[in-house]
Amino acid sequence: MEAVGAARVFDLEQPRYAGAPSHPAHAPGFNYFLHRHHARGAPEARTSASGLVVMPEHSGTHIDALAHQAENMILHGGVHVDSGVQTSAGFRVHGIDTLAPLVGRGVLLDVARTQLLPADHAITRQELEQAASVEGVDLRAGDVVLVRTGYGALWTEGPQYLHAAGVSAGGSRWLIDRGVRAVGADNIAWDVIGPPDPELGVTLPGHMLLLVRAGIPIIENLNLEELAEARVHEFGFVCLPLKMRGATGSPVPAGAFLPSGWVRPRRPSSRSSQSALWAHARVGPSPCRWSAHAWSYQRSHRQRVRSLSTSPRGCSTYRSSTRPTD
Repeated sequence: MEAVGAARVFDLEQPRYAGAPSHPAHAPGFNYFLHRHHARGAPEARTSASGLVVMPEHSGTHIDALAHQAENMILHGGVHVDSGVQTSAGFRVHGIDTLAPLVGRGVLLDVARTQLLPADHAITRQELEQAASVEGVDLRAGDVVLVRTGYGALWTEGPQYLHAAGVSAGGSRWLIDRGVRAVGADNIAWDVIGPPDPELGVTLPGHMLLLVRAGIPIIENLNLEELAEARVHEFGFVCLPLKMRGATGSPVPAGAFLPSGWVRPRRPSSRSSQSALWAHARVGPSPCRWSAHAWSYQRSHRQRVRSLSTSPRGCSTYRSSTRPTD
């Protein structure tokens, strides 16, 4: 037990506040109302205050239940969506209350490393493989794999955050093939919010592949900055969904921990680091022109946030009157 108390802990949850980024399908996002106040004139010395939280299940740092997505009205495991499964009070099958706590080995695939990925960039299988290779980590069955795009540092920049990079359908398939237990990312929807996938014909293809076909839950809006700053790529991972009966998701506290005595791994050689930094550039042309200082490496988290800026000109972003529902 002493070792547990001495472990280094990383808080992976983003702050919750009114006006925080929220997927358009999950408006109005987080809201808090203080309705009981400390006030003078109470009949005793003790006073009390309390409030009311109003928010969608899928706001802030949260995890998706398997009931969250269906393919042709069929949930994971061949469960047909009908009145016996989907009710006004929630789901009788695959609700978030059926998801056990996630406690086990976590792996960070830091695709962004010291740079912010282009807006709406789809992270490929090759980029995930290269991130694992550069970090020297092997994915194992049962791992929880977290993908860093760099957009977690822009949590307070709503419009820019909504155009975060995301994992492509091919990247999701690669993780499914590795036998992962769960996945997560520092973006709004795991996938890129954009047009339908040309092969699957749906928006947010990773949601269908992971939740429906593979039964793998997705954690979104993670804060992976401190973990990346410490160059920690393997760790103990904890995520505890709320036991909300029949709900399609849950806000979650998520954390990573390292045992006492952990030694930081050696930094990769400059040659291999440079190769990793620009790996995504070889996949295809960047959809944005980026200001040079966006790539500068900053040691402190606060400096890192200030440095992640983009050129306001030359960015092409997806525009549609109907956005995919997460």
